[in-house]
Amino acid sequence: MWGRASAGIVPGFFLSAALVGLASWLLPGPWQSTLVAGALAFFPVWVGVFCLGFLFRSGARAWIAYGAFAAAGLLLLWALRQWQWVQ
Repeated sequence: MWGRASAGIVPGFFLSAALVGLASWLLPGPWQSTLVAGALAFFPVWVGVFCLGFLFRSGARAWIAYGAFAAAGLLLLWALRQWQWVQ
């Protein structure tokens, strides 16, 4: 149980940041206009990711899955910025 909870807290934080960041960047208009809405949406998304972590069979699986998804999401944010698809 503690492994799944810690997976929801640590890599779940970065996964939530990546999800909210992608939503903010992919909406039309400048990303600055979605900053407040993204900050307000971050906490409920993080709580949802945290709760979904308890559906995994073990803490190790939760850490691996959340870590991989968080890395992929943050890598996608980095790639979108490097390719200048977002401003």
